[in-house]
Amino acid sequence: MAVLKVKFTKTRRDKLAQILWILNWISVVTGVILFSLGLFLKVELNKREELMAEKDIQYVPNMLIAVGLIACVINFLGGKICYDCVDSTKFLRWKLIMLPYIVCTFFFTLCVLVGALMCYSMHWELEEALNLGLMQAMRFYKDTDMPGRCFLKHSVDMLQIQFQCCGNSGYKDWFQIQWISNRYLDMSKKEVVDRLRSNVEGKYLMDGVPFSCCNINSPRPCIHQQITNNSAHFNYEHQTEDQNLWMKGCRQALLEYYTHIMQSIGLTVLITWLFEVFNSIHLPNKSDDLPCPCRRKEFPHHDAAAPLFPQGDSVQVVSFDRCSLPPDLPGKCPEAGRP
Repeated sequence: MAVLKVKFTKTRRDKLAQILWILNWISVVTGVILFSLGLFLKVELNKREELMAEKDIQYVPNMLIAVGLIACVINFLGGKICYDCVDSTKFLRWKLIMLPYIVCTFFFTLCVLVGALMCYSMHWELEEALNLGLMQAMRFYKDTDMPGRCFLKHSVDMLQIQFQCCGNSGYKDWFQIQWISNRYLDMSKKEVVDRLRSNVEGKYLMDGVPFSCCNINSPRPCIHQQITNNSAHFNYEHQTEDQNLWMKGCRQALLEYYTHIMQSIGLTVLITWLFEVFNSIHLPNKSDDLPCPCRRKEFPHHDAAAPLFPQGDSVQVVSFDRCSLPPDLPGKCPEAGRP
């Protein structure tokens, strides 16, 4: 027995075509949005590429840009097909490409879903790239006179000021690297020489951080030198002065920033995917709801039946004879015209 069998009159066919036409144009708009979001994500990643390790994380924005462009093309073509479906004679020229178009639409719908999942799975790769990239940028912070690295001090300082963060995981990361160049160390002072000699690698390590780590909301002047030495400052206890420096690490701050962007993009891609699924389900119905070829020209307004959903595992649709003529109409469709 037939399940979910719907009888389409000429009016219903026109309404279905109009609805699908509107949905296709909405999908074109979402395709433009996807392209714009992919371009935006690519620009944001490139802005701070010097603070990231050389990881292949550009595949996500590239995928979004490609999906957005393909969505515009496919849904523009789908809108044209649905517009011509109102006229039976115009629809005949699309009949031969309907099956390849439907196959491409289902494949593209799968690509949209993959793009949405990629937005949510990028988190771990991005975290690793930020972890390695930030540590490397901090090591080269002092190399302001070396070509190819002279810009890193400005990049790290602006990052810590804009995102209100300090170090990679926290401000204590600066204690483990030499972030002051030897050009600015007074080698005539015994304290400086002893500190250099006390380190196995000959690095000048100290309990200090760059000025960009200072919390502008702190009520007292910023203390970013001799942070752990309580006797070096009046009325100071470094274990309780949490508000004097930014406590959040820059890796966490950047990760939260990019995660928010990717979650927003992923939600947009999922909405686009839902539109594509709806169009993919109902577009075959539009290609099947017209009368058989032998009668399109003779009886263009003849009622026809079509399944509401394509045949699948969960819903069984039994084929039916759309070409059966009413008793008062002469002629009979050839067997080849039967679905």
